[in-house]
Amino acid sequence: MKYTGSCHCQSVRFSLNMEQPYPFNRCYCSICRKTAGGGGYAINLGGDFNSLQVEGKAFLSIYQAEIRDSATGEKNMSPAQRSFCCRCGSALWLWDPRWPELVHPFASAIDTELPIPPQRTHMMLKYARLWIEPDIRNNDETFDTYPQESLAQWHKRHQPGV
Repeated sequence: MKYTGSCHCQSVRFSLNMEQPYPFNRCYCSICRKTAGGGGYAINLGGDFNSLQVEGKAFLSIYQAEIRDSATGEKNMSPAQRSFCCRCGSALWLWDPRWPELVHPFASAIDTELPIPPQRTHMMLKYARLWIEPDIRNNDETFDTYPQESLAQWHKRHQPGV
């Protein structure tokens, strides 16, 4: 299904196809929290990168986080590219060359109405700050780091036969 999105100032507008539109995967890592997560987390969706169409590319900027290895202290550049509007600062999507066929728009940037998820996943909880009180419900899944299941696998499990 085709979804549309935009930044707050409307300088960047985009559309893409998403087979996994449920806004269920809440990430509490410091990168998501600081770049897109006013509530202490960001919600990433799964879309088809080849279907991504963008108007206003001149207003796009990309942020690549520097990640410090907690064991060695070594700093490395994350390959993940977070696109945002350079005018209003709205976080738009994440793309990672390790999975070039995928793009992960932030639910907050999607203008099309999104479905209510049957379950939510809370990931990277070991990085949540003390002031954050995750809204974990009875059937939600929680993970200190990454879940073993991909976005596509989660959707397949929740939409058998689709």
